Amino acid sequence: MHSTPLGRKHSESHSVKQTYIRLVSMTFGSVIFLILLGGLALAGSYVYLAPMLPTAQQMREVELQVPLRVYSRSGELIAQIGEQRRVPVTFEQIPLLVRQAFLAAEDDRFFRHGGIDYIGVLRAAVVNLMSAGKAQGASTITQQVARNMFLTLDKTWRRKLSEAFLTWRMEHEFTKEQIFGLYLNVIFFGQRAYGVAAAADTYFGKTLDQLSVAEIATLAGIPQRPSRYNPIVNPEAATDRRSYVLRRMKELGFIDAATAERAGHEPVQARVHGPAYEVEAPYVAEMARLEVLRRFGAKAETAGYKVFTTIDSRLQAAANRAVRLGLIEYDRRHGWRGPLAKLPDPGEQPEHLEALLASHTTVGGLTPAAVVSVGDHSVRAFVKGRGFVQIDWDGLSWARAVTPGGTLGPPPKTARDILARGDVIYVIADAHSAQLAQLPEAQGALVALDPADGAISALVGGFDYFESKYNRVTQARRQPGSAFKPFVYSAALENGFTPASTILDAPIVMEDAGMEGTWRPENSSGTFGGPTRLREALVRSRNMVSIRLLRELGIRTAIDYVSRFGFDRKQLPENLTLALGTLDTTPLQMAAGFAVFANGGYRIEPYFIDRIVDPSDRTAWQATPRTVCDACAGNAQAAEQVISAQNSWLMNDMMQDVIRRGTGRRALVLGRGDLAGKTGTTNEARDTWFNGYNSRLVATVWVGFDQHERSLGEGEEGARTAVPVWVHFMREALAATPETVRPMPEGLIQLRISPVTGRVTSAEDPGGIVETFMADHLPTNASGAPEGAGEGTTSTEPIF
Repeated sequence: MHSTPLGRKHSESHSVKQTYIRLVSMTFGSVIFLILLGGLALAGSYVYLAPMLPTAQQMREVELQVPLRVYSRSGELIAQIGEQRRVPVTFEQIPLLVRQAFLAAEDDRFFRHGGIDYIGVLRAAVVNLMSAGKAQGASTITQQVARNMFLTLDKTWRRKLSEAFLTWRMEHEFTKEQIFGLYLNVIFFGQRAYGVAAAADTYFGKTLDQLSVAEIATLAGIPQRPSRYNPIVNPEAATDRRSYVLRRMKELGFIDAATAERAGHEPVQARVHGPAYEVEAPYVAEMARLEVLRRFGAKAETAGYKVFTTIDSRLQAAANRAVRLGLIEYDRRHGWRGPLAKLPDPGEQPEHLEALLASHTTVGGLTPAAVVSVGDHSVRAFVKGRGFVQIDWDGLSWARAVTPGGTLGPPPKTARDILARGDVIYVIADAHSAQLAQLPEAQGALVALDPADGAISALVGGFDYFESKYNRVTQARRQPGSAFKPFVYSAALENGFTPASTILDAPIVMEDAGMEGTWRPENSSGTFGGPTRLREALVRSRNMVSIRLLRELGIRTAIDYVSRFGFDRKQLPENLTLALGTLDTTPLQMAAGFAVFANGGYRIEPYFIDRIVDPSDRTAWQATPRTVCDACAGNAQAAEQVISAQNSWLMNDMMQDVIRRGTGRRALVLGRGDLAGKTGTTNEARDTWFNGYNSRLVATVWVGFDQHERSLGEGEEGARTAVPVWVHFMREALAATPETVRPMPEGLIQLRISPVTGRVTSAEDPGGIVETFMADHLPTNASGAPEGAGEGTTSTEPIF
């Protein structure tokens, strides 16, 4: 029996329906299965990855890498140290328009999604599909924070899953404001800048509240691709990206059309802005960095510590100028060594000249320049970063050529004897004129401190830190020469000698079995004065008197006494060369020693950090220096008195004579009567010094070569090299500071003596002079010295 067509159609329809139902069921079942499988896989992945992700507590405790900052005593910035430039700001401190610009550029639905923007993902997928490439990303701000702070940038499924899980965790543990604030602090902007505040400073030299709309949009466009949208490296791409950000800000109602139009027409004027250093003290900055690392560990350098030093910004600027000027003056006396380089065709175009000078850097205030034309007695040059200047004859005439043998050639007669077109030179330049200069080969150091507590107010460790990081104030151990004599003389005054004691200034020849020959010390002048009072011997820096004085005093006695000033007794030579300053010491140690004379006899410890503030703005360390204070006697913070007030006053009085009429008389140009000090020059002028002070400030200057065996040259000595640097510094340091007269302490007596014999004479003696004595160390014999002193003769005895 055959079925009817109607029956067949019904049967086929039923079969199709069953097949459809089965297909739908299978599909639905497969989807459910896949969802369950995916859920299980996701759950398994979470169980596996969760222990490796930071906990909520760990995320809350995360520390941003914030540079170490070093400040002067009054809060001016000295240095910012760290690989990453970062200026943390809170969400509330970020201007509204800045926040809106980043929302427009990166994630306008941030405050509406749960961490992963599925609408944004779909939109990005459509855009990417239509553009046949990866034209748009879909990472939310939360995802970017998770990736940048806690994950790598690897494009693996593991990292992407970790990012998703961490994003979910962050959204549930932090408020949107906290996440957004964190994002604006951690995002990378190129040029070592992390965070929007650091980026504003780096690219525009501004704080966030000073930015224009165009600048805000420029910054907001950078994070997507910092290498491409860097406005310094690629201003064209940065301008295009800024246009997109401005359009999105307008579409979202953050700015109106007119504002967007104006901002879009502004030229991109970004350039690298270094931190706004207000005080140039790089040697101090490095000292501060090392101290912070020593106290708080290696991580402290990027933990946001702030170091407030004892540096006085005005005195530091004066010290920088003084050292550089003094070294340049010395260098000029020793001739012109020739140009840095030769340019084949410098041309006259500023852009071309700037490019030719790009590889030459400014060093210690000396700026590179290219000679473009030479006249009879003047030179026209292009100065890097400044433009064209003229160097007149008074800025050229010093340049006597140095011969191959090292001597100076004849004085130049015309500018052509010195320079030629195309020469690359250094100049000291102002807005319109310049002087020819060259990088000094000699080095110098200056340290100034407060004798009342040891606070270092200025420190210069060399001509230029970025040419040589070697800090000669703290690291260079050099012989002080005659600058050490005051400590020996002070020991003598403590042990019965007086300023009127006479010691024979005559040749000495001493034999020693351990030496190949004999020791024949001389006075620097090569002359001898016979019996000489101690005051005059110090004023004139007579070596023979110092040697005989030390012999009479006794080396052990002298070493015991000198160590009171802070010198390491292990570094003091146990022989008569100690009288000539043959120990190795640093300028900082010398300044601390002279502070004892300046403050009335108290030993202080130099320090340069006043306090250290931790990242939470709490004081992590505070200096507690021992201080000279008459009312603090017995207090734990009172400085220890190591020599008597009478001894200190006498030594100060004698060293004032060093300036009034001795080796330090170049300091008379300051026109002050309260200055005292002592010069120092070692054999062959390898080291030259001046240690000078008044009751408020001690300053030590050293000038020499880093190569110990190299001489500064014939005729160079502390009075000619170091004293001028000290004068340059003190002229500014003591400006508007009244003279301070130290009152004579009790226990001193003034008597009239003969300037020839040192013996007490009558008030009627027309040739008599007044001398001061300790009450318990009055003259005891006709020479004015204690019994047994002053009998020096030519000797042939060992000194070691």
